[in-house]
Amino acid sequence: MNNKQTDMLGSFVSTKRALPRRQFLKGAGVLLGLPLLDAMTPAFLNAAERAEAKQAPRRMLGICNNLGLLPENFFPTGAGKDYKASPYLELLKNYRNDFTVFSGVWHPDVDGGHPADNCFLTAAPHPGSGGFRNTISLDQYIGERIGHLTRFPTMTLGVNVQQGSRSLSWTGGGVLIPCEESAVSVYRKLFLQGSKEQVAQQVRKLELGESIMDAVADQTKSLQRDLGARDRDRLDQYLTGVRELEQRMVMSREWEHRPKPKAPIATPLDPASPAEYMEKVRLMYEMARLAFETDSSRAVTLLLDSVNSPVLELEDTDITDGYHSLSHHGKNDKKLAQLKAIDEWHMKLLAELFGKLKGVKEQGDTLLDRSMILYGSNLGNANTHVTTNLPVLFAGGGFKHGQHLAFDTVHNYPLPNLFVSMLQRFGLETDKFATSTGTMRGLELA
Repeated sequence: MNNKQTDMLGSFVSTKRALPRRQFLKGAGVLLGLPLLDAMTPAFLNAAERAEAKQAPRRMLGICNNLGLLPENFFPTGAGKDYKASPYLELLKNYRNDFTVFSGVWHPDVDGGHPADNCFLTAAPHPGSGGFRNTISLDQYIGERIGHLTRFPTMTLGVNVQQGSRSLSWTGGGVLIPCEESAVSVYRKLFLQGSKEQVAQQVRKLELGESIMDAVADQTKSLQRDLGARDRDRLDQYLTGVRELEQRMVMSREWEHRPKPKAPIATPLDPASPAEYMEKVRLMYEMARLAFETDSSRAVTLLLDSVNSPVLELEDTDITDGYHSLSHHGKNDKKLAQLKAIDEWHMKLLAELFGKLKGVKEQGDTLLDRSMILYGSNLGNANTHVTTNLPVLFAGGGFKHGQHLAFDTVHNYPLPNLFVSMLQRFGLETDKFATSTGTMRGLELA
């Protein structure tokens, strides 16, 4: 259900008499509480969708490290294609022409320090304020429109996430979608087929959801006689949305009977400790790549909850403080050295991801050419909790790269403009997302 449909629930006003709240909730409450189902995907496509399916699809992976990167080691000097790479960007030098680096970007009015990570893909303002309610995230916006083309409309992943309070994925109603932190669990969802009994059980769950939709629609429709013409039109739109959801659930049952793709790698092993942070990051990058390679999902998010991570076990480096403590380095040389080592590992793993995506061919392109990889943070500087001048890399996706787009570091440029460019690259007709003012200036199609 989208935001517009949800908002309609609270806006029905009878021109004859007020409808009792208890009566209305009886008809609508179950629908509001229905969880998002992984399998809401049709097995049979219409003619236009079948034609689209024959073309190599577009995809996106949104990654947020909520403690960011040391800005002095991340941002390059100079602008355009002749920029001088920073120490961190030097670790990505083999892929310089595959990504664009931004400076001077932000989410307008997204403040509040650490709570801003929840808004990295929503750009909803003032997340630290009382009564804050989030808005739809970029991945869910995409999933609502093209998610039916894959087994999983979206995938929400995480590393060391503080469950229940942090996520990059949010519904149109501002509801948090929990992160999956087990690579083994993701792998099983992608590749392991359930038994006949398990498949039948899942189908029964879907059928139960379908029957709830029918009941809600029938009960809500009975209210029409008490509504004026304008509200009847609104109710008709709402019921149309319910019926569309029913149809998606009917078709999703077919996915349960369709074989999953063959696993190209062996089952991974989840690290035993949150301290094995970098191995967990590596595995989640691998799961995202496999989801794209098998076209199991086209919109994936990954929250790297560094705030919630302990003292890390890092190869060749002795880390003595917790990740969060190191981020508040106060220019202490010892802390800065450890934090730099952690940041460099992030860049090495990102380079590894780029390399693996480039190594997969898809209809004449590489998987990186077809996948938009957004890497960044909600904090411009974790030491001071500022949410301006965010460190952001954007790779692949069929754009012209190899450049530094340098915007005003005092009066920042809206990062949601990049989201609009990404949506349009998906073929979605939109010129607005959150606080955007247009498409990303200086970013051109390849």
